[in-house]
Amino acid sequence: MTEIGAPIVPLHVAIIMDGNGRWAKSRGLPRPLGHRAGIEAVRRTITASVDQGVGYLTLYSFSSENWRRPDTEIGELMGLLRFYLRSELANLHKEQVRVRVIGERKKLPVDIVELIDHAEELTHENKKLTLTLALNYGGRQEITAAAHGLAKAVERGQLKADAIDEHVFQSFLFTGGMPDPDLVIRTSGEKRISNFLLWQSAYAEYVFMDVLWPDFGGDHLAQAIAEFKSRDRRYGATASKS
Repeated sequence: MTEIGAPIVPLHVAIIMDGNGRWAKSRGLPRPLGHRAGIEAVRRTITASVDQGVGYLTLYSFSSENWRRPDTEIGELMGLLRFYLRSELANLHKEQVRVRVIGERKKLPVDIVELIDHAEELTHENKKLTLTLALNYGGRQEITAAAHGLAKAVERGQLKADAIDEHVFQSFLFTGGMPDPDLVIRTSGEKRISNFLLWQSAYAEYVFMDVLWPDFGGDHLAQAIAEFKSRDRRYGATASKS
């Protein structure tokens, strides 16, 4: 186990990608062009994560609350998701990136679910980086679903109620089998977590950055990781000795 407070590269980085709309508005462009520019930032961030030695990268791509947006914008976002999964998968696989998707899939279009299933199956054995896309995802939704799954397991006699602890509960989350995020980044200057990885980020370090997501790149990731390294992670213990 790594020594508390040791300046290591975070194994798992999670990012709340915020600011596409404001990026477009500031340039007098329609919102969809901000989302398209955001895809370029995703590409840069994946490359930078591999270069930095990050093992897991989780991107908050579409929240369960995003369905409240106008139908035209939702349609544009779904179209971009289709484009990304189709156009990027071959290169992600070539670069040994594993693709995972967390969130409720029932509300997603059938063809997108098929693309997700194909991406996960194709890249399952890849080891260089695990890229997780949070789609139709919400932290409270995830915890509720996990509690429901646990209740069903107890009801079926597959699990005894007394056996439920944090480890068992965590295995029922969408992220079961993944390490918790060490570093959570939010772009655009907003300072809230927006229902993202509520259970998993209990001891994560948060870095809030003023850059809008379409402008995010390797230098910004390096800056956030440097901030992460400067912090004394105590996990409830006393401060480490200098």
